[in-house]
Amino acid sequence: MSLELPHAVPLEGASNLRDMGGWQMADGRRLRRGVLYRSATLANLTPRDVAAVAELRLRTVVDLRGVAEAAHHPSRLPEGAERVALPIEPTVGASLRDLMRREQSTGEDVVALLRRAYLDYGTRFIGAYRGLFELLLDPARHALLFHCSAGKDRTGLGAALVLTALGATRQTVLHDYLATDRLWRRDYALPPGTPKPLGDALYATHPELLEAALAAAIAAHGGSLPVFLEQGLGLDAPRLARLRDLLLE
Repeated sequence: MSLELPHAVPLEGASNLRDMGGWQMADGRRLRRGVLYRSATLANLTPRDVAAVAELRLRTVVDLRGVAEAAHHPSRLPEGAERVALPIEPTVGASLRDLMRREQSTGEDVVALLRRAYLDYGTRFIGAYRGLFELLLDPARHALLFHCSAGKDRTGLGAALVLTALGATRQTVLHDYLATDRLWRRDYALPPGTPKPLGDALYATHPELLEAALAAAIAAHGGSLPVFLEQGLGLDAPRLARLRDLLLE
């Protein structure tokens, strides 16, 4: 696996923005450069950042944040990039606040909450990801970027689904997911006084949770990846072949 991947786009007011191009599929083909991007929130882009993002020639920016999240922190986008909302609502907020108030809460408690969220992403909110694939099947929507707040969890699962559909190995999927640990600046503010073990768990990637979310999504469709791709993500054989032709070299 190349240590040069993924191709990061350095910005002042955002982090974890990368071109997903370059990842190799099991059949030897690679994801095209300049077609598909993922990132953390674009709400804090500086004028210089907006100019840098404009150079990516984005036509579509898919916002996976919840409705209130997006309203409180609207994206700053260059001219010509259309924002498409496919909200995946955060589901652990109230429980997380309860943990913050309990002195005995641990990082393991946070991971347990995040596990529930990841399982929700892959089942309750699969329609949002199906909408992402619908956009990817339209070349007029390229280049396309998708993001949430940190670009880690909801975006991480989205990237994993795309790579899986394109034929990547699980090793490649996890390499892409874990790149957040070195590309994200942890610039998503936690409530004041958040205990360090809880903060560390919230900021970290959790490959085991990604694996669980993928397994739950596939299990919800009979345990078959082809059935999940068709029924869960709307990718029957002709549409899957078209997606691969559009996104792969």
